[in-house]
Amino acid sequence: MTDKTIIRFQQVTKQYDNDPAVLDNVSFEIERGKFYTLLGPSGCGKTTILRLIAGFIEPSDGNIYFNGKKVNQLPANKRQVNTVFQDYALFPHLNVFENVAFGLRIKKMKSNIVEQKVKEALRFVNLEGYENREIREMSGGQRQRVAIARAIVNEPEVILLDEPLSALDLKLRTEMQYELRELQRNLGITFIFVTHDQEEALAMSDEIFVLNNGKIEQSGNPNDIYDEPINRFVADFIGESNIVSGTMLEDYVVKFTGKTFECVDGGFHPNEDVEIVIRPEDLEITKPQDGKLQVKVDSQLFRGVHYEISCYDNDGNEWLVHSTKKATVGENIGLHFESEAIHVMRYDETEEDFDKRLEAYEEGSHGN
Repeated sequence: MTDKTIIRFQQVTKQYDNDPAVLDNVSFEIERGKFYTLLGPSGCGKTTILRLIAGFIEPSDGNIYFNGKKVNQLPANKRQVNTVFQDYALFPHLNVFENVAFGLRIKKMKSNIVEQKVKEALRFVNLEGYENREIREMSGGQRQRVAIARAIVNEPEVILLDEPLSALDLKLRTEMQYELRELQRNLGITFIFVTHDQEEALAMSDEIFVLNNGKIEQSGNPNDIYDEPINRFVADFIGESNIVSGTMLEDYVVKFTGKTFECVDGGFHPNEDVEIVIRPEDLEITKPQDGKLQVKVDSQLFRGVHYEISCYDNDGNEWLVHSTKKATVGENIGLHFESEAIHVMRYDETEEDFDKRLEAYEEGSHGN
């Protein structure tokens, strides 16, 4: 743990009665001042982590530390944490000012201090002049800003956001992504954001934790998560991927679809069965004879900025292509890609196993 660490989970498990563990022996660290995203499908454990940090529930096993102090049983109202819920949890009978001021009133702060802090919080979220507005008169985006203002007015060290954008329409959701990210940078407060939306996570985060079945499959910055997925789950969940079976013949040489290709990966056993990932945007349409792969176009959709083209090779593998070039359904085309576009994965490798393999490879053992 470093001086930058604000939250640490040490082998934390959460289980209800005799049901399978919702969170299974999870360890990680959160640094102050960063924007973190907990990403994964429904039931993966991301909201459970949020509730454990907030103090709404206690771990069944393991320890949680806040600024180096164990907080397993510290009640929610004693933690320097505020939560923005999915439904915002605003009080409909109170106006904007009183919603934001609610926590300060509970602390019995003087009226002049309350007024100063509320106005400053509303200024941060671009709601100056809305103090007397009724909640029912606010749009979805404005209500979210009120909820954020209510969270930051208490000057917490950490703000937890439980899918706060899910109820917004696409355009407003995109706008609020930029606003939330800018707000976090301006405040310098640690944000921990829960979502199942991959694009949202990639756009907003300093660090992403990808969860599945109560475990963290992979953690890292958005580029690492997207470009270097640990296993099939991460590759398939983060963005769109072409995943096929292959054989790692030796370092930097891999075979798939019956052909041998140069790649940039090493540290595997010779002739090890592996999985290959190539992202759709890394495939370039060519004439059949000019492509590294030859495929037949099965379908095509126009997505505004690119065409989404589904193709099949002679082995029955589907290849998804994102291209500004239009294809014709039923035609044979070639697909070209650079060696850097090939990402090789071990079957069901964990992040811990990946780190050990990489460390061994860098020390010269080459993973054998």
